[in-house]
Amino acid sequence: MTASTPGSSSVPASGSGSAAGRRVSARVGAIAESATLAVDAKAKALKAAGRPVVGFGAGEPDFPTPDYIVDAAVAACREPRFHRYTPAGGLPELKAAIVAKTLRDSGLVVDPAQVLVTNGGKQAIYEAFAALLDPGDEVLVPAPYWTTYPESIKLAGGVPVDVVADESTGYLVSVEQLEAARTERTKVLVFVSPSNPTGAVYSRAQTEAIGRWAVEHGLWVLTDEIYEHLVYDDAEFVSMPVVVPELADRCVIVNGVAKTYAMTGWRVGWIIGPRDVVAAAANLQSHATSNVCNVAQAAALAALNGDLSAVDTMRAAFDRRRRTIVRMLNEIPGVECPEPKGAFYAYPSVKGVLGREIRGARPATSAELAGLILDEVEVAVVPGEAFGTPGYLRLSYALGDEDLVEGVRRIAELLAEAK
Repeated sequence: MTASTPGSSSVPASGSGSAAGRRVSARVGAIAESATLAVDAKAKALKAAGRPVVGFGAGEPDFPTPDYIVDAAVAACREPRFHRYTPAGGLPELKAAIVAKTLRDSGLVVDPAQVLVTNGGKQAIYEAFAALLDPGDEVLVPAPYWTTYPESIKLAGGVPVDVVADESTGYLVSVEQLEAARTERTKVLVFVSPSNPTGAVYSRAQTEAIGRWAVEHGLWVLTDEIYEHLVYDDAEFVSMPVVVPELADRCVIVNGVAKTYAMTGWRVGWIIGPRDVVAAAANLQSHATSNVCNVAQAAALAALNGDLSAVDTMRAAFDRRRRTIVRMLNEIPGVECPEPKGAFYAYPSVKGVLGREIRGARPATSAELAGLILDEVEVAVVPGEAFGTPGYLRLSYALGDEDLVEGVRRIAELLAEAK
């Protein structure tokens, strides 16, 4: 018998060998790394090393959290009651503020028993799926999708079913597509408007039609409303349970302060849903993490009790950048970029570039093209493979105007060499 050292290859890798010999569980070992966070981390590492990298990878506003919110957090640090455990489901005053904010912004009437405060939107999504899904339940996930949805579904024992839309429809799925994907195992539909990664926004009529289809077939809907305040031109945010009230008892809403108030690092999100589902998710959270950081909850309370002037300022900047990035991308031969109507992402098709020679390489996939762009011109973008649709790139325009123009200029110069 030979000795082995920590990290040696004598132990079977995750997912191989017997259960006793497996170091990492098959369930957790199968989780795909967050591609958006990985790209952002690599870009930041290169910047730290002195490289002039332009990063389009991160999905977060480039604005600081407003001062009045930070001041509320500082004050909370000095309050002894926030030095202790608080209710696992959220501070009562924050839950009340979420109830008021929901009525103000979407017109939906809920009560505090329908609210669970979570550690950001990701925990909200996972806990919602964990509360709803049994092994083998299918979830319809319109693609392109945010990377976390399918991984959370699988962790909860469900089966994600992609329903793919492309640039020809502005990345919007139809009722007909959803119906074609529905089976007797379908339990939940994921609905996101405005969308990450495409910026697509469903109209009121489209939202209502999809909601009524869900009601007709007894489906649950998980709707992610995190980008509700970031819409442009004539686009309108519509909350599905408001336009389809009969869906309310089978609808779970996920939201948070991250995008609206530039608070991505504060990690405060929430679930709104039927009382029994929210109570089940809260029970899970009580064992997983207990209460969200009290200082962050106090900051979120100040955000929700304040006005929306901060998001108005950000939205004006994002709108300006949106127009610039779409124009510049569409000027690149082989690139086609629909105009996003919400959020802060552009999602161009690069299928017209793939397979062509660029500086001695011939990228066959958008993942290979993203790697070439980073290596050759030091611009970080996220490939469409991360969002379930190869052949595309996601670029966040939540970065400074000068960096945005410089980054797209570098990409354009590189792709102009394609032959």
